[in-house]
Amino acid sequence: MLAAARASGLRPVPVPVDAEGVRPELLAEALRATGARVFVCQPLFQNPTGAMLAPERRREVIRIAREAGAFVVEDDFARRLVHEDAPPLSATLAADDPDGVVVHVCSLTKATSPSLRVGALAARGPALGRLRAIQVVDSFFVPRPLQEAALELVGAPSWPRHLRNVAAELRTRREALVTAVRRELPALELRYVPPGGYHLWLRLPQGADETALDSAALRAGVAVAPGGPYFCAEPPAPHVRLSFASVAGVGELAEGVRRLRTAWGEVLGRA
Repeated sequence: MLAAARASGLRPVPVPVDAEGVRPELLAEALRATGARVFVCQPLFQNPTGAMLAPERRREVIRIAREAGAFVVEDDFARRLVHEDAPPLSATLAADDPDGVVVHVCSLTKATSPSLRVGALAARGPALGRLRAIQVVDSFFVPRPLQEAALELVGAPSWPRHLRNVAAELRTRREALVTAVRRELPALELRYVPPGGYHLWLRLPQGADETALDSAALRAGVAVAPGGPYFCAEPPAPHVRLSFASVAGVGELAEGVRRLRTAWGEVLGRA
């Protein structure tokens, strides 16, 4: 997303996030200082931290954007990736937006298949008016066979069962990865265990080289994502993101963490 914004000539501005999502007072400060008119937000299981926007912050985010004359793009990418043990999910930000500030974007892709490229965009009022003015809405086209396949999928009696199976499997994988990381890599700090999504966000000790760990991990047969590209500005500390989606099962996760421990030892040996 950051790369796409920069390629379009936009200048992304960072707004700090904690375990309860974006910090409203810092959002207001960023909008005021920069004159930005779009705030991109992932209220559920934010990538990469996994944070969830706290209920008391939801209306505050919308109010701040409205008063700044800005729009909120709600990227609801992970709603169908909720884990089995998650608390009840909040409604979308768009549901709390009577004034047409929020543009809601979601997709079936992550809960189904990378090949099912079907998404949805919802907006009202001024937000919808702006989208229509630049012909974004009217120029959308998804091939009819893909639309029909998506409709048959979500209308099938087995669709709710599929989502329950996804929720159970994601919880199992998350718990296995958390246990393995805390056992094998105690120096890598896991500050928050998200109840949804498919990744963990680990903070490395200050001064550690995340790109060196990435390279060493690849040599050991493990793919991790260095944290730097997830930041708009200078990262406060080195991080890596671990995904538990594209694996065969929990055994592969345990083996992956063992290999990552070897890679971490290699990085420490160079320091």
